Amino acid sequence: MMAGSYSNLVVLSCTTAGQAAGDLLGSDESEIVHILWSVVDTTANTVSVPVQSLVVKPDHSELSDEAKSRTGMDEGAVAGGAPIQAVLEQLHQSLTNGVGAPFCLVVDGQQAMRQCLHPETCKKGISLPDYFYAFFDLRREFRKFQSTSPAISSVRDMAQHLGLDVTAVDECQAMCLVIERLIGLGHKFTDPETVDYKYEPGTYQKNELIDDDTILRVRGLPWQSSDQDIARFFRGLNITKGGVAVCLNPQGRRNGEALVRFASKEHRDLALLRHKHHIGQRYIEVYKATGEDFLKVAGGNANEATAFLRDSAAEVIVRMRGLPYTATAADILNFFGQSCPVAGGEKGILFVRYANGRSTGDAFVLFETEAYAQLALAKHKESLGKRYIELFRSTAAEVQQVWNRYQQCPLIHTTPTMIPMLPQQAITCGSIRDCVRMRGLPYQATHDDVLAFLGEYAVYVRDHGIHMVLNSSGKPSGDCFIQMYSPEAARQAAEKCHRQYMGDRYIEVFQCSGDEMNFVLMGGQLNKNGIVSPPNVYAAEAPVLLDAQMCDYLGQQMTATASGPAAAAAAAAVAAANQYQYPGYPPQVQVPQMSILPQGMMQSPRGIPSPAAATSPYYTSAAAAAAAAAAAAGYPPAMYPQYYFPSPPVSPTSVGYYPPPSPVLRMRGIPYNAGVPDVVNFFGGYQVGAS
Repeated sequence: MMAGSYSNLVVLSCTTAGQAAGDLLGSDESEIVHILWSVVDTTANTVSVPVQSLVVKPDHSELSDEAKSRTGMDEGAVAGGAPIQAVLEQLHQSLTNGVGAPFCLVVDGQQAMRQCLHPETCKKGISLPDYFYAFFDLRREFRKFQSTSPAISSVRDMAQHLGLDVTAVDECQAMCLVIERLIGLGHKFTDPETVDYKYEPGTYQKNELIDDDTILRVRGLPWQSSDQDIARFFRGLNITKGGVAVCLNPQGRRNGEALVRFASKEHRDLALLRHKHHIGQRYIEVYKATGEDFLKVAGGNANEATAFLRDSAAEVIVRMRGLPYTATAADILNFFGQSCPVAGGEKGILFVRYANGRSTGDAFVLFETEAYAQLALAKHKESLGKRYIELFRSTAAEVQQVWNRYQQCPLIHTTPTMIPMLPQQAITCGSIRDCVRMRGLPYQATHDDVLAFLGEYAVYVRDHGIHMVLNSSGKPSGDCFIQMYSPEAARQAAEKCHRQYMGDRYIEVFQCSGDEMNFVLMGGQLNKNGIVSPPNVYAAEAPVLLDAQMCDYLGQQMTATASGPAAAAAAAAVAAANQYQYPGYPPQVQVPQMSILPQGMMQSPRGIPSPAAATSPYYTSAAAAAAAAAAAAGYPPAMYPQYYFPSPPVSPTSVGYYPPPSPVLRMRGIPYNAGVPDVVNFFGGYQVGAS
């Protein structure tokens, strides 16, 4: 409907129980407690229905001082109101019976509709009439009329610019006066804004261009959340078709994160205000992200999965897991039966396969309606043949991720799943407690945030002495290590800053040494009572063996058991290590050259490096000498953990720094009582690695 044909404009304003108002209205997740509405006849340019007041009884009756000031009511008056569903039904009756059609809603700014009314009614399961999905933003209409006007942040700013006195009227009356003046000056209310009825699934290609200013990363989602659940969390804000991409972990399961693409930067900015809002009992974190991040999850190639999603008009995708490897499309159609028909028959089924064509036991199935999908999901854990089948609601992005992962590489994990790594200069070692550990940092914290948190003690931080610890995915772990100029500075900083707040999070601060810092990175714990050993550390006799300490230890052990060339090689290894220093550090500081990995987090215990390894960037000459000495001393190769020598002054930032693993095969269907000799015999005639 063309906006010029609207004969009435319904002016609407609302107040919530919280402290937030204006541009932040709705950002505190507070409930609506007061609604004002009026009607302006656009033909006669007069107010046809004076301001009406509707008191809403919230589920939680506490009112902030801001709400009391804006409404003139206290908790007792609000408790006498009606629930929001009854209030909206009353408003609907008044508009449909007493206001001439057609009409459209008018609000001051986006917040009342997008951040308050739609999110609250969605959360409470209330359906809104169609006219709530189109509205005029009075601020935007004013900018259309006065394109050169200064910044406008409220209806009173507009009234002042138009020469109207609104000091003695409420917000709803002021909006009516502004609308009358704009119509009188010839402005036409055309092209109302719209709110999407529902989220539509869709697909993206890897080579698409995505505006960074429209992407958000969402964290803390319940693991069972679907794209529709995430879209409901952002109800009121328009999400592009296929704009919700649920992230999966390396095992192919949801990890509680998602990337969301909004229709505009304005909607993305409003979505950021929903940081720490709730889905059920869980609060959800919302952060900015990039188009590249989004396409890594949602983007696909011109493959079978993309065609499967693109050519179907189905509403719901269901993932099947645990299928027999011999299952066919006919078996799946029979499994769901006539009660929940698959959209498109066999064309609505996508079997996920490895690159060699073997089945993975997963499949995706399309259903035309939500009702059919619910009937299908009710078959969760029913049997197909001799196997029970797991069923989950899925998304287009999940289809792309699962398909691409199985097509590109098998899900055999040959790298540690969680090894903290430091992206800055290598950390010091030693027993001097001139360092500080910070725990519980916000994931978006920067070096400047850390310095600001330390306050007066920031001047005692060494140059390049702040080390933000990342996990194996390259994401912040919430930990930070700081090198100070003296133990006294570290002690005072830990005492004064412990449990102080950075934003809305309190930070734990502990004094520690370089050895303790490295020990924590190996899986140990550090608190005010000292360090607690990690659960299973390789080479447990010397829990912190770094740089010269490690080589000294190896040298002593080798010298005790070797003689002649072996002892000389051990001494050479120690000497080579003791000569190695990073530039820019004080002479008394020993920078570690080695990283020790806990057992169980390694790919496998490796043998002593070959002579060719001495040319690898992961090994220094000292490492090669130590390895040769160990071999000469007769130590079995499997007794030694892997040691890596990152090139100074930067430590590796992703799992890509591990040397590539040897070729690995995965075996399935092995008898439970089979042992290593059985596996070796099975591969008789083929060389099997000693490790």
